[in-house]
Amino acid sequence: MSKKLLEIDKLTVSFETDEGVFKAVEDVSFHVKNNEIVGLVGESGCGKSVTALSILRLIPSPAGRIEKGRIILGGKDLLKLDIREMKKIRGSTVSMIFQEPAAALSPLHKIGQQMIEGLMLHKNKNISKKTAWNIAENWLKKVSIPDAGERMFSYPYQLSGGMQQRVMIAMALMLAPDLVIADEPTTALDVTTQAQVFELIKELRQSHTSILLITHDMGIIWEMCGRVIVMYASRIVEEGNINDIFSKPAHPYTRGLLKSVPKLSTEAKRLMPIHGYVPSPFNYPSGCYFRDRCPQAFDRCKKEKPQLVDLGNGHKTACFLV
Repeated sequence: MSKKLLEIDKLTVSFETDEGVFKAVEDVSFHVKNNEIVGLVGESGCGKSVTALSILRLIPSPAGRIEKGRIILGGKDLLKLDIREMKKIRGSTVSMIFQEPAAALSPLHKIGQQMIEGLMLHKNKNISKKTAWNIAENWLKKVSIPDAGERMFSYPYQLSGGMQQRVMIAMALMLAPDLVIADEPTTALDVTTQAQVFELIKELRQSHTSILLITHDMGIIWEMCGRVIVMYASRIVEEGNINDIFSKPAHPYTRGLLKSVPKLSTEAKRLMPIHGYVPSPFNYPSGCYFRDRCPQAFDRCKKEKPQLVDLGNGHKTACFLV
């Protein structure tokens, strides 16, 4: 059995705004094993990206604050490390493909300069600039950037959003870290390039890199992941292997997500949306946060907050119906 590379335990993250304080992530616990691709899925605003940023200690402060929890990576609690130790881990041990590449790339430096700096800082300080340049250029080719040699001399603003995203993907993957956090990595890419990027991610797994893949696309989850974590309104509502989640989902929210995905294998039918709206983080309902949208809610759902229950084989759900 593979060992746990990353373990998150009871993570809670809050933000202070002009409207008040709200919890973006509440009591979240999960793990990622060595050489595993885990999917983190849920609607926009459910806390997926905040969870990812917490791993690298990139929560914007002072507005954001990690209230409690542990983030264990390689036996170390990342929340107890000083900033110097965290800088060593970022990039070399954990890389992140950000959702907004324009915000992650420096507008003042050329693409090639940013890429070789990462290689020389995190991968090998003794590597020559020429060797680092060749490695970086080769990775731009791998993510299907045309005229890669010329693009090395471009500034980020000279590239399209899709090209910037591919640069971010190349920068994350070329360092071959222990863990890659991919936050909606192919949103701005066409279908063909998406397929190429996912093949690269699968190849990276063969070299013993683990992947935490954040998305709202259940089709990508099915293609890429061995295990799935489903989040709703800051909390985990279900977790399990890919077959359990897709063939016997236990939480009404997970079932709703799957019913909203079009299927090519069956006769075309009207898609079933999840009725209602995601509650405001400033005003979550009492009890189960999904109760106002759940067709099976009953009195207990209004009074108590359901906790994750183990259904066997690592399949867990936070629902009183089970």
